[in-house]
Parts: sequence; structure tokens; C-alpha cells
Amino acid sequence: MIRDERKVCFVVMGFGKKTDYESGRTLDLDATYEAIIRPAATDLDLRCIRADEIIHSGTIDTEMYEMLLRADLVIADISTGNINAVYELGVRHALRPFSTLIMKEAEGKLHFDLNHVNTFEYNHLGQDIGAREAVRARRELRALIFDVMQKQKPDSPVYTYLPKLQQPRFSDEEYAELLDETEAAQEQLSGHMRLGEKAMSESRHTDAALAFSAAVKMKPGEPYIIQQYALATYKSKQPSEVEALISGLRILDELDPDHSNDPETLGITGAIRKRLWLTTGDRSQLESALRYYGRGFEVRRDYYNGENLAACYDFRAKVQTDPAEAKYDEMSARKVRQSIIEALTEAISLPSFSERSDQRWVFATLASCSFALGESEDGTKYEAAFLAENPADWEIETYNGAKRGQAG
Repeated sequence: MIRDERKVCFVVMGFGKKTDYESGRTLDLDATYEAIIRPAATDLDLRCIRADEIIHSGTIDTEMYEMLLRADLVIADISTGNINAVYELGVRHALRPFSTLIMKEAEGKLHFDLNHVNTFEYNHLGQDIGAREAVRARRELRALIFDVMQKQKPDSPVYTYLPKLQQPRFSDEEYAELLDETEAAQEQLSGHMRLGEKAMSESRHTDAALAFSAAVKMKPGEPYIIQQYALATYKSKQPSEVEALISGLRILDELDPDHSNDPETLGITGAIRKRLWLTTGDRSQLESALRYYGRGFEVRRDYYNGENLAACYDFRAKVQTDPAEAKYDEMSARKVRQSIIEALTEAISLPSFSERSDQRWVFATLASCSFALGESEDGTKYEAAFLAENPADWEIETYNGAKRGQAG
């Protein structure tokens, strides 16, 4: 087999969509890698390998240390305060004097006293990176990579303050084998995720669940993959709707929803509890749904959690035996929807809105909230905008449920 002689760019960062609790936003770190980091590196003929594709037990192990030692360049994206990325950055700084770049999303704060280190910044728009920002960031990161690789000037605080320190060495044969294995694992995991996402977009939820299940086995404990697996599982309604919902809850147990502040975990758990209420009529499921959606909305005014929170208030209002409690729930639902409409109306007025990947869901939420508040003209307008985005069948079904007062 012909050995790939290209220099290696090893990327240390989180995986999937992560919530930045400093700014309260969800960042799609996969978009950062696909739109900015990988193209910038490959433009310079670097072999780009992502740290998350090293399959290990969940703790930094031999393979990770080897990559951090031998990689010609390490890029560490510490957005969302990712503790693993920061730790691995520290290991790299201890192992190599130069060729390490730090980057983060512009609104996020630096952690672990890194303010004295030069950091490349980029901007997310909602969960996405806009096309113009991706072009700018890719161009500037490429120039920075070229400069760092050419100059090989010390950028590690360890070697800056301990200039006589000697870096360790490692076998070429072992390193070449590790690179090949890591690259193969990267492609395999990415393949499972692509299959799952494609199946979801085509409303083939059973197929999607199988693909995400395979991805979970390759990368156990990863929240984003677990969330997608649970979502596809409960939407599959196989072997029955109730059994699928219960299976979805079991999958989410690993993320500990009762103590989580991740809006995605809370939203999916709330959705399952709400559907169990609609299917079985068990009042405790409705109370649980209110609790999960409520926390998801409180964390960062997440519109998905908020819309469903309002729907669950409406459900509870209808079964309250105390008229005052029913009135409280009705008013709570109204206030939540008004808050959502205010926030999303502002969002769609921004020039950057056209580059957001969740436009259809914003329009769908505005439509269902407007209809629920009796604002039919606005509801019709936003519904037309939602349908113009060519949503998948399951997305239309979800929207119609919200319009009927059941939310998503």
C-alpha cells in the first residue's frame, strides 16, 4: 500500500451540536469542521484528521497522545468550553513547542486562563455558519495555517517559558499505522451519520435509527448521536408507538435528562413524555413533559421547547378541576407564545436570517403560535413561508400537530 506522505492536521474539537452555556446558543461544531477547518487545511494539502474519530473508551489514551505528539499541526476549537478539547490542547502544548492553533466562536468566552494566547475567532448564526462567514473564516484560517507551518515559531506557553525543554519522539511506523486507522474510522462514523440524516430527511425513521445505533456503538456517550438515535427511535413507532416511545426514553437515560440543561436533550425527552400523555392519558406524563420543556425554555428561551411548553399548558388547562388553575395555565401558554413570537420576529428581521439552516422551523413556530393566539393573518403568512422551504413529510406532520395544539 502506498503511504500517504502529506503533513497531518489533527483537529481537536467537540462533535455535533453543542450548547454554549455562556451565550445560551447552540453551535453546530460539525459545520465548523466541514465549512471552515477541513477545507482550509486541505487547500494547503494537509491530511485533516479529527480527534473525535479516534475510537477509545472515553478517556484520553495512547492513540490520542500519539497524535497530539506527532501531528504536524494541531487545531483546537475550544468553543462551548469543551473540557476535552481544552485538556487535549494542554497536552499538545506540553508535547510540541510550535504548530498549534486555537480557535473559538466569537461570542464564547475563553476558559482556563487562555486569554494570553492568540486565538482565531469565527461567527455562528444560530446553529449554522453563514456562507459569507464560512468563506471569510476559511480564507483567513488558511493564511494563518500557512504562516504557522512556515515559521514554526514557538506558540506553546510551556516551551516559551521553558525554552530548554526537549520534546519527545515517536516511531514513524507506528504513527503511519495510527493515521490510517483513524482516517478509516473517521469515514465509517461519518458514513453512519450521513445515512441516518438522509433517512430522517426522507421520513424513514426505522432506517435512521439503525444508522444512528451503529454510530453510537462507534462513539459511545456522544450526546448529539444519542439524541438523534432517540429521536429516530420514537418517531419510528416500531414495533408499536408506546414501545418506541419507551425505547426512546431508555436511550436518553444515558444523558440523564432529569439533571440536564441541554435544550436538545430536554426537548426530545419532553416530546416523548408528551406523546405518552396523548397516547395513554397518564397525567404524570404530562407533568413530566411540562417540567422538561419548562427547563429547556428557561435555559435559553429555546423556541422548540417554548412552543411545546405552551401546548402542554393548554393540555393541562383542559383537565384542571380548579377554574383558577385552568386560567393560570391558559395565561401561561399565552405569555410563552407571545415571548416566542417577539424573539423570532426580531430574528427574521436580521440580514443574517437568510443564512440560517432552521428557517423552516422558525416559520413553522411563528405560524403555529400565531394561530394559537388567534392571529390568523400572520399564521397564514408564516405557514406559507414554512411550506415554501419544502419540508419533509415528517416535518409537515410535526407542524400540523403543532397547529392542532399538540406542538412538535
